[in-house]
Amino acid sequence: MCYSYLQDFDSSNYYLYKAQDYATKKNDEIWVGIISGNIGNNYVKQKQFDKAIPLIKKNLDLSRKHRLMEDLAVSLSEYGALLLMKNDAKQALSLQLESLEIIKAKKLYNRYGVTSRIYPNTAKAYAANGFMALAYSYADSAFKAINLLESERNMVFVSGVQHKIDIEKHTAELQKKEAEVKQQKVYRNGLIAGIAVVLMFAGVFFFQRNKIKKSKQQSDALLLNILPAEVAEELKAKGMAEAKQFEEVTVMFTDFKGFTQISERLTPAELVAEIDACFKAFDGIITRHNIEKIKTIGDSYMCVGGLPIANSTHAHDVVRAAIEIQHFMHDHFQKRLQSGKEPFEMRIGIHTGSVVAGIVGIKKFAYDIWGDTVNIASRMESSGEEGKINISGETYKFVKDEFTCSYRGKIEAKNKGEIDMYFVEMEG
Repeated sequence: MCYSYLQDFDSSNYYLYKAQDYATKKNDEIWVGIISGNIGNNYVKQKQFDKAIPLIKKNLDLSRKHRLMEDLAVSLSEYGALLLMKNDAKQALSLQLESLEIIKAKKLYNRYGVTSRIYPNTAKAYAANGFMALAYSYADSAFKAINLLESERNMVFVSGVQHKIDIEKHTAELQKKEAEVKQQKVYRNGLIAGIAVVLMFAGVFFFQRNKIKKSKQQSDALLLNILPAEVAEELKAKGMAEAKQFEEVTVMFTDFKGFTQISERLTPAELVAEIDACFKAFDGIITRHNIEKIKTIGDSYMCVGGLPIANSTHAHDVVRAAIEIQHFMHDHFQKRLQSGKEPFEMRIGIHTGSVVAGIVGIKKFAYDIWGDTVNIASRMESSGEEGKINISGETYKFVKDEFTCSYRGKIEAKNKGEIDMYFVEMEG
């Protein structure tokens, strides 16, 4: 395995095949399976997938036969990762889910040597299948498992080196009593051996640390895709992020007309592809306008301007983004009509006011906002019309000098009385 860590796969496979032959002669199927898996992983690292598949499957089958559940869980996950490299995302996710069932059944959550290998593969499989919320959640779990594994290995490494030094020191003291000349020779040889051992451990340690550092960077990138950068940094620094009051932000809700009825006439794959295409476009639009995405709920999309860093342009930014989104939906509507597909139309509602923002939960946590402003923005959306942007009187105060708006009456809001509504005239 040391040769494998040093990327000398030819030497590694040479000794692994000799070990496999010995285990085969002894009819030791457990070790035959384990060694087959290691050889398969070497081929994966060399991107020789056709050679890797039968070896990893052999390890998987023997682990299942002998009820080696930890090894089976890892083998399923690594086989799934291999299939993902071969673009079989659906089967890859199926294997990851089977691996997670073993972790759950055998309560292996604290076996970080196992979970640090399985969770990153699970996150990639969910992402490849378009389940981004689950991908982000398992990326975070992978980040934690890798850090905990690194801590455990550091403790073992330091303890092992210290124990080695203690033994050598005691041996040198005993030999000193026998003869000064003999003691000097033994001490010299022992020192050389100690340095060699330390250097070997240090080499493996630094190689593993760099590998874990790379995985941590990947996890950080996924974390920043879930949370605002400022909140993510606070979470990593303190282990928590405090909720904050924002006195003036602008919240936007979108919702598709007749989505439930249309979705019943589409296949699951068509439905997910349609929502994904629209929401990806929305993500790009709000990013250009300095707006923070909060979440999606079914076919509803929610975002907010003016946080996590307060600014004075939030209302203008959100309205401009809303206009751009409706233009996108109009073009999308025409393309679906021309291709003979059932088109989608969408309502948008916007309101300006104060909110509280923060992270909720400790598992599958999410950055969210709360307050009457959120509820009123939702009412603006549900009270609007397809293809239009319905804003409240509060938002109108901020944007009336820049955008042409038409008054459309009042709506009753719980505990807020009557609220004025305006349609923003579409530009272009």
